[in-house]
Amino acid sequence: MDERPHTGPLPGATPVQGGPPPVPDGLGVPQPPTAPPAPALTRRQYLIGWLCAALVLVLLAAGIAGLLP
Repeated sequence: MDERPHTGPLPGATPVQGGPPPVPDGLGVPQPPTAPPAPALTRRQYLIGWLCAALVLVLLAAGIAGLLP
């Protein structure tokens, strides 16, 4: 693909009929508001998570070893 020669700045965008108004230079495009971040996990939640993971690993190892029916 051939690139066009640099002849200066590109022309400004033309508005589309029925579209939103153009954004002034230097401003960002408006975005919808975002939800606030979730609260941090407590020690109890971490403990429960680790216990569940350990139980799954023990059951998996027992199943592989043939200790479970």
